[in-house]
Amino acid sequence: MTDWDDLRIFLAVARGESLSAAGRALRLDPATVGRRVARLEQDTGAALFVKGPQGYALNGAGERMLRHAEAAEQAMQAAEEAVAGGAETLSGQVRIGAPDGCATFVLPQVCAAIADENPDLEVQIVALPRVVNLSKREADMAIAVSAPTAGRLTVQKITDYKLHLAASRAYLEAHPPIRTLDDLRGHRMVGYIPDMIFDKELDYLADLGLVSVPLASTSVAVQFRWLQAGAGVGIVHDFALSSGSDLVRVLPEALSLTRAFYLVRHADDRRLARLNRFAARLADGVRREVAALEGRS
Repeated sequence: MTDWDDLRIFLAVARGESLSAAGRALRLDPATVGRRVARLEQDTGAALFVKGPQGYALNGAGERMLRHAEAAEQAMQAAEEAVAGGAETLSGQVRIGAPDGCATFVLPQVCAAIADENPDLEVQIVALPRVVNLSKREADMAIAVSAPTAGRLTVQKITDYKLHLAASRAYLEAHPPIRTLDDLRGHRMVGYIPDMIFDKELDYLADLGLVSVPLASTSVAVQFRWLQAGAGVGIVHDFALSSGSDLVRVLPEALSLTRAFYLVRHADDRRLARLNRFAARLADGVRREVAALEGRS
């Protein structure tokens, strides 16, 4: 009979696609993980992975096992919540994936406030220049700039936010005036690396016909520091402008962008009251923080 501990190790290998990744997640030696996988395959009488130089990939039997293992995981988490008695305060670990603009300028304040209210809660923010993979449990939930349409996910719109062109006062004083959008062609632009933009909603400069980005990074924080240093002109979140005291909007009447944040969760997590409470507090906190930073509250 397969026990939960074996399924827990199976899930870690399936999500990490290697013994070493699973070992890091579980804090086990990879050799121990390998032995436990081999034991599970022996107990079930079927190979569950295609093993090769690139790691471990689920085969057909493994895919079928995955569905049952995830159901067992959900059941264990629900049982733990039931035993805890549905306490009002939150505890344990919650990991949030987010684009680094949100992760840098919004989530620290929001998550700190949630942690203050829940001293036994551990909050982790994963800021990545790509979409966080919830199916592989890279995070418990994610904030995204586009609503995903594939996968077993639930999607909730949190709030709209604004972006504008911006530059430092020092840069604007030292360079030719910017009176129209066409004038931007004579200025050094700061933005994303064009071929590494992971979401079309982030491709701001393409809409302006600006294909050359002399100062480019996958990180919003790096772009922001360039602008603070007077290195050029770029698109900035309005909620970030209060963090750059020398930054001012450029041509706000000619260019104003609106984007949205969405809260994305694995569909099965709707059964977990703990994550539901955290998600509600997170969404409300992000909504309030964006409004406050944009001067709408």
